Amino acid sequence: MNRKRSRDMVCAIAVLGLCAASAQHAAAQSATSAGARAAAKPASTSDEVKIWPIRRNVFMLVGDGANIVVQTEPPRDEENFDGSYGRDTGVLVIDTGTTAMSAQLLDAIGKLSSGPIRYIINTSADPDHVGGNTALAKVSGGIVKGALGGKPAGEPLMILSHETVLAQMSAPSGQQAVYPLEAWPTDVFTRGKDVFFNGGSVRILHQPGAHSEGDSFVQLRRADVIAAGEIFSTVNFPKIDLAHGGHIQGVVDSLNRLLELAIPGEMEQGGTMIVPAYGRLSDEADVEFYREMVQIVRDRIQDGVKNGMTLAQVKAARPALEYEKRYSRPEWTTDMFVEAVYNDLSQAAKSKAGKK
Repeated sequence: MNRKRSRDMVCAIAVLGLCAASAQHAAAQSATSAGARAAAKPASTSDEVKIWPIRRNVFMLVGDGANIVVQTEPPRDEENFDGSYGRDTGVLVIDTGTTAMSAQLLDAIGKLSSGPIRYIINTSADPDHVGGNTALAKVSGGIVKGALGGKPAGEPLMILSHETVLAQMSAPSGQQAVYPLEAWPTDVFTRGKDVFFNGGSVRILHQPGAHSEGDSFVQLRRADVIAAGEIFSTVNFPKIDLAHGGHIQGVVDSLNRLLELAIPGEMEQGGTMIVPAYGRLSDEADVEFYREMVQIVRDRIQDGVKNGMTLAQVKAARPALEYEKRYSRPEWTTDMFVEAVYNDLSQAAKSKAGKK
């Protein structure tokens, strides 16, 4: 059955009703960096972090919480057009997992590189995306001391995120912040940010009003890998954080943008590799299936809202019926997802009516 026919069948169902040491540093400097990591490891009883190679010097780390992406220094003999200007290299970490997994994360990074951790990029402020910030920042000397492990003086660890991530992790003067100062982003942006690192460009792209107001994609252009953050998952429905600016339409818009960034390989398979927040390494076809699922469920719930159905009636109609087994999880069930979408769409309908 071709894709068009499959999509037509799904849409027909909808109409019927609501039913992922720099190699140039001296050996002594690398040993210093590795030693600092070992000394800074917190106690943890969580499972080991699993390392999955993606491409070149890019890896997906899977453990308790959101998936983590690590980019290490390129090989010494790799062609580098910036070599004559000095190589800006080290370890880049996209999201840092849960606090409980910090020791395992440091172990995993140590297996991949003995170089300094130069960048952390947080794709959202969720606890399983920023929980390891503190441990990694301490290993790297924190935001005041700068870096250990042979980094040039004056180049401290940088923690990058959208400005709303900093707002959620910090607190107004006189109030207790959720996270310590070391964990806070040191450099924030409003629309996006570009960095040239490890011989290639890194693009951070803000996705407004999706899972929350602070979501971002991270595109490693040379490796052709995208960390999608909370926008995309292969194992659960989209989590919509209404309290922090999340919206179902923002999720759909972000998935459409992700599809624009991704380029499929031969026979529509492979090509750009996409790391979801949870689940397996994916490609454009996986994102397209997920986008269609989100649109179908949204349209069914939207139909219920337009027809004046209550939340209980919409839930009883089971608008995500054929997807429940695949995407419903104890921590984010079908009912939770449907309720979040219903509340979001109902509020949007009320706001629209109030403007007339």
